[in-house]
Amino acid sequence: MDKANSSVVSEFVLLGLCSSQNLQLFYFVFFSVLYMVIVLGNLLIILTVTFDTSLHSPMYFLLGNLSFIDICQASFATPKMIADFLSEHKTISFSGCIAQIFFVHLFTGGEMVLLVSMAYDRYVAICKPLYYVIIMSRRTCTVLVTISWAVGLVHTLSQLSFTVNLPFCGPNVVDSFFCDLPRVTKLACLDSNIIEILIVVNSGVLSLSTFSLLVSSYIIILVTVLLKSSAAMAKAFSTLASHIAVVILFFGPCIFIYVWPFTIYPVDKLLDIFYTVFTPILNPIIYTLRNRDMKAAIRKIVNYYLRPRIISEMSLVVRTSLH
Repeated sequence: MDKANSSVVSEFVLLGLCSSQNLQLFYFVFFSVLYMVIVLGNLLIILTVTFDTSLHSPMYFLLGNLSFIDICQASFATPKMIADFLSEHKTISFSGCIAQIFFVHLFTGGEMVLLVSMAYDRYVAICKPLYYVIIMSRRTCTVLVTISWAVGLVHTLSQLSFTVNLPFCGPNVVDSFFCDLPRVTKLACLDSNIIEILIVVNSGVLSLSTFSLLVSSYIIILVTVLLKSSAAMAKAFSTLASHIAVVILFFGPCIFIYVWPFTIYPVDKLLDIFYTVFTPILNPIIYTLRNRDMKAAIRKIVNYYLRPRIISEMSLVVRTSLH
């Protein structure tokens, strides 16, 4: 790349969510609490799945990996957004901006494929229960998780290939709290319409293909169970309810982005917040509140690790008061 095409922008200015100082203080507290809940909630799921032997099954193995991706998804931009609420000058280096673009598409693409893997797990468990142990072996689960990360990596590298060599020679203000790819592309010193179309097509193909696979798998499951009994149907609905809720919450905004023909920045910012903060916090809530085995395992771990400490502290207080 010659000097005429080289980037002269060394940093980007992030406008954030708002310009009101009072709101920024409120947002700082609000999103700090949410981020702590995201990390602790998903970490609790990972630890529960890891240490409770009753949850050593393919479904919970995939759920643990989903929680790990959710932590990553919430961590690539949220900590900087929280810190920027207390900063007057919200800037990010050019390399930092490229890193954010890389990670958002890596984690989002990986989560889409992982949701398909979880749907496949439910399909085998409900439609082929006698072969479940054979089909969903540890090797199969590892391959499915590896594929999800590989697809996410290919997706993000293909997106970056449209962006990393663009010439940025003037405008450097991004109207968001992190480097969103469409907004950064608009700042390039050339006509970026074709590149923007390629970016949308790239993300659209991945989103629509994974969503189609998810819908097809759920339809096959429900049709299969419908032919059995009402009791089996009720059990299937109970098992699939959490999965379907996560899919709707995750892909609903995606469909809105690609169907809605106009760009509305407040809506875009709301969707960015939804993906980086609310989706990672909704997943553990949905999967734990609707899963009796997970709730029982979490309760057992909490009681095991916290109750002895509480009892010892109470006994120490009693002994101190007696003396």
